Amino acid sequence: MAGKVQKKRDDLRAKLIDFAEVRIKSGGIADIRARDLAKEAGCAVGAIYNVFGDMNDLIMAVNARTFKRVGTQVSAAVEAQPPGHPVHTMIAMSHAYLHFARDNTPAWRTLFDLEVSTEGAVPNWYLEELQKLFTLIADPLRRIFPDMPAEDVELMTRGLFSAVHGIVLLGLEKRISAVPADKLEHMITLVFSHLTSTPSEK
Repeated sequence: MAGKVQKKRDDLRAKLIDFAEVRIKSGGIADIRARDLAKEAGCAVGAIYNVFGDMNDLIMAVNARTFKRVGTQVSAAVEAQPPGHPVHTMIAMSHAYLHFARDNTPAWRTLFDLEVSTEGAVPNWYLEELQKLFTLIADPLRRIFPDMPAEDVELMTRGLFSAVHGIVLLGLEKRISAVPADKLEHMITLVFSHLTSTPSEK
């Protein structure tokens, strides 16, 4: 009997994530409403909270899928690169990140619209997926600066991710400080093309 109850919960969980993912892909986090999801899933609103602690937990479950899609697209861009300078690899993965954000803007924005900080209870999967993304950046960075201390590599990795994310975010939101969307790839290329310059001696 317990097995049947658990299966019913698991089926409802999967169904809710599927419906929520469709809504997030089209309208982002603003399109997630418990009453609408309950109607689509054919369950009571209270049943959602029997499966998920709150709506944020449900959105995080969708974000898990989105994060994996980001990682898959960026990894594919890295694997498609012929042997060459690591800067080219970093440019390719940054362009892949831009393309994902541009083609999947509502879902991509939901990754960051949902408040998640290291001060709260961050799910392990979130930290793991983020670390995979950072590892993709750090690997070619170590080839460019083989003598850079590990701590500095980590800081530079996060700095470069922040830089690319900022360029993409401002560009897609068409902020006054951004460049036109058709110039974003070139802007990213310019940022990375100077990584071969002699690093500071400080």
